[in-house]
Amino acid sequence: MWRPGNMLYPLPAVLVSAADKEGHANILTVAWTGTVCSDPAMLYISVRPERYSYHMIRETGEFVVNLTTEKLAYAADWCGVRSGRDVDKWQEMKLTPGSCGSLRYAPVILESPVNIECRVAEVKELGSHHMFLAEVTAVQVDEKYMKKNGKFMLNSAGLLAYSHGEYISLGKKLGSFGWSVKKR
Repeated sequence: MWRPGNMLYPLPAVLVSAADKEGHANILTVAWTGTVCSDPAMLYISVRPERYSYHMIRETGEFVVNLTTEKLAYAADWCGVRSGRDVDKWQEMKLTPGSCGSLRYAPVILESPVNIECRVAEVKELGSHHMFLAEVTAVQVDEKYMKKNGKFMLNSAGLLAYSHGEYISLGKKLGSFGWSVKKR
């Protein structure tokens, strides 16, 4: 039986990186995330207050959404079931922290094809999760997903979604924007 709180649809599975002002960095897996505005570019993540990274995001007001791929599926799951209080997720998953272009504390995950740097604009305390509504301050993209003409080829990265406890690989094209009404 469906109960409120059960996820009804696939969500992106992303690795969020954050750090506190003393330089302690962590990675957490987040499924509650998405775009909320395109101009200005904004997104949200929802995090339980008891999670280790929560205080880092609250303290610094910044985080990075690192998109996950098939190659990062194991790390996405592992980082979602281990606490940074107990283990160094960077070391255990052999992930590499990198510098942000617009943030002071949060690192990017260099193995991710896209790193979305975010500054918190508002926190909504919603219940089990608090929603961090954030402005996108910069985006780093792996050059191998960029064509010479500047077109972004993210669909070839093997991105992941999370649906009902399972990680699903994305990538099968079903149509393009407007194809349902296109004249033949």
